[in-house]
Amino acid sequence: MKKVNIYVLALITAMFGLKGSLIAQDDDGFTFGGAVRYNIISESYNETQTNPEFTWDTWRLNVDGSMADVDLSFEYRFYPTFGTHFIHHGFLGYEFSDNVYMELGVTQVPFGITTYASHSWWFQGPYYVGLEDDYDMGINFDITPNDNMKLSLSYFRQAEPEGPRVRDYGPAVTFGQTGSSRYSYDIIPGGAVVSGDSTISKNAALRELNQFNARLAYNITDDWEIGASAQVGGIYNSVIDEAETSTAFAGHVVGNFGNFNLKAEYINYAYNAKADDSTDLDVVQMGAYGDPYYGGDDYSGGVASESSIYVMGLAYNVPVEWGPISNIQFYVDYTLIDKAEESFHDTEHLVPGMLITAGGIYTYVDYAMGKNQPWLTSDFGKGLGSGVKDPEWQKRFNINIGYYF
Repeated sequence: MKKVNIYVLALITAMFGLKGSLIAQDDDGFTFGGAVRYNIISESYNETQTNPEFTWDTWRLNVDGSMADVDLSFEYRFYPTFGTHFIHHGFLGYEFSDNVYMELGVTQVPFGITTYASHSWWFQGPYYVGLEDDYDMGINFDITPNDNMKLSLSYFRQAEPEGPRVRDYGPAVTFGQTGSSRYSYDIIPGGAVVSGDSTISKNAALRELNQFNARLAYNITDDWEIGASAQVGGIYNSVIDEAETSTAFAGHVVGNFGNFNLKAEYINYAYNAKADDSTDLDVVQMGAYGDPYYGGDDYSGGVASESSIYVMGLAYNVPVEWGPISNIQFYVDYTLIDKAEESFHDTEHLVPGMLITAGGIYTYVDYAMGKNQPWLTSDFGKGLGSGVKDPEWQKRFNINIGYYF
């Protein structure tokens, strides 16, 4: 489909969506819906931006339903600002019993706090290293032996399919130009060997392969959940035909008390991987939304191969009756990424804001701040890798307006 046709279809979708008339249910029991979202942006670190910028964040189409006891859930997203589009999720579901439900296809990886570890539009830090709201291709079983416990067991053969790559980063495709047109962050070709303050970029034909996940969540009370997660998989190098074992572990707690909501999580991950010459990598390349963590002409950007992540988020709900507005949620989300490599500089992520709910319209008003946070700096690629020494807080005021139908 040509780009102009995509934009025309998007406009038609937006027009119908604002009237709420795209919601339909056919004779087979399927429901069609979607969303249209816009951003208003003001960045402290963008010297070329003189006024707040208005962008079209995304539009998406959803299909959900069931036929002959087999469920279907599918979502496809378009990002005009990034010039790309891709599948968000798409799976078949089947209920073997009241206690066992299966999802087959592109589905959410059961790890840590689900569906989101965050309250804000920005996610939390784990999202940017592939450990929050991640989607891969495989099979997942949700097992609920009782009302208080849920066990998820999964096998993912590979990352989710990527969409078209539309950005051009030069003639050399060896340092992470492919594989980044996707919704959630995954390891893609590209890598860097870091020794002290020097960086040597090397080819690394990497991809995720044969990943296993287990997540156990337990409700202490109706308002409090504790849980633990484990992830073990391969990071495969197709040139040397070898896979290194990658691991991630998490513990979390989610609780409600009064109008407050608390989300807290600890994660430790080790993305063990080798370059095409069998050198161990201190940095692995990752990408999403059509953009790898490009660090310069040598493609030295990426993600530290081993880190501990500390996550904390607190929210307070205020029910109101202001015309269509029914609730305002005030929140603050914080992440610290403590990188194992001593020469690397840590990443911090702090987002105070509020979510305004008005029927099908959800508006996030965020004042996002970051140190070595890739989307909150002019030094995009290196933030989650080696980072910058003694960085100042970089700031972005962001309003995201979404109409969900």
